[in-house]
Amino acid sequence: MAQTDYSIMEILQMDACTDCSLCADVCPAVLAAQDGHLSGVYRLGELRRIMRSRTGLLRRFSGKKALTEKSLKQFGDSVFRCTLCGRCQQVCPSGIRLKALWLSLRQDMVHSHAYPQKVNMIGENLAESHNVFDEDNDERAEWVEDMPDPPDHGFIKNQAEVVYFTGCVSSYFPMVQTIPMALVEILTAAQVEFTLLGEEEWCCGFPLLGAGLRDRVKDLIHHNLDAVRKKGAKKVIFSCPSCYQMWRTHYPEEFEIYHVTQFINELIASGQLVLNHLSMTVTYHDPCDLGRGSGEYDAPRQIIRSIPGVELVEMAHNRENCLCCGGGGNLEMIDAGLCSDIAKAKIDEAVQTRAQAVVTACQQCVRTMTTYVRRNKAAIEVMDITQLVQKALADKNKLGSS
Repeated sequence: MAQTDYSIMEILQMDACTDCSLCADVCPAVLAAQDGHLSGVYRLGELRRIMRSRTGLLRRFSGKKALTEKSLKQFGDSVFRCTLCGRCQQVCPSGIRLKALWLSLRQDMVHSHAYPQKVNMIGENLAESHNVFDEDNDERAEWVEDMPDPPDHGFIKNQAEVVYFTGCVSSYFPMVQTIPMALVEILTAAQVEFTLLGEEEWCCGFPLLGAGLRDRVKDLIHHNLDAVRKKGAKKVIFSCPSCYQMWRTHYPEEFEIYHVTQFINELIASGQLVLNHLSMTVTYHDPCDLGRGSGEYDAPRQIIRSIPGVELVEMAHNRENCLCCGGGGNLEMIDAGLCSDIAKAKIDEAVQTRAQAVVTACQQCVRTMTTYVRRNKAAIEVMDITQLVQKALADKNKLGSS
């Protein structure tokens, strides 16, 4: 039992809930499962009960009994059936920092031995292989070999001003390896001096937070910082919003960090990247960790609007109100069915725009939405914004990459 898993501010905020249930009204898991036990308001109520039952004096005055071992385990399982999308925090009238509280609650459940055992796999994989898939970390940049005519150096250089931190999913999952392929083509076309870290890149640590294993993050942070230092880099860019958010909030401010939408937007604005005409109608899905998590809504839209011929149509829910795709919070591993049901609501809304493609800026969103589209033959294409820009690369840029 771990009261110390929570900050003083988090303990104080637990009692700020007014039971208004607005968080339940917008929760993608609650709406998809039609289960109020997945809501923030229910979770907070149970958490207060648990906290008071752990303290003898409070237990005596409140009359709260500790949850049975079985009830605590059921509660712990429900805590992990959440995408950590942050929509509950966005609508909370009391201003409770719910996303941070959910991460602390997950760590509490792990310390209390009341959690889905599948999350152990994340900790084990990262300890042994430094990536969430338990793949050989020496193969982290093998996707380069699948590119047409890759350079001899494989984009891994001894020194460079910019490091492209690829992330575990894009490095190893074939469905989305086209995202780093597209990005390195864009960077080359814009004559950006960059390097990959290759096998020296370890997981950013974000999956450990979602697994309730926050106390194991430090080694990954120290290693990645040292790997970037050795390249002599000043900037680090990320195509993964979760990696970007992790560096933004948990790493020291040693380097300039950019999500690729911010970096590409600057390349376009400076004239380093010139884009061709594309006749397409697209809608844009705001990744939770890039939008609500990091506050970046404008750069992706500016990129899309900068491509001649591309029309952007917004979904009914967009920007801070964007619906989650279902791919966050390690949910797919815990409840794949719920993950798919959340994706259905997202794709249904995208299809209603009559756009040819739903564009996002996250490899996990691409993977989750593409999986649903393929299985259900939905009439829309899913693509990452780097792939959209790649399609629009002007001839002069392509010549510059040869």
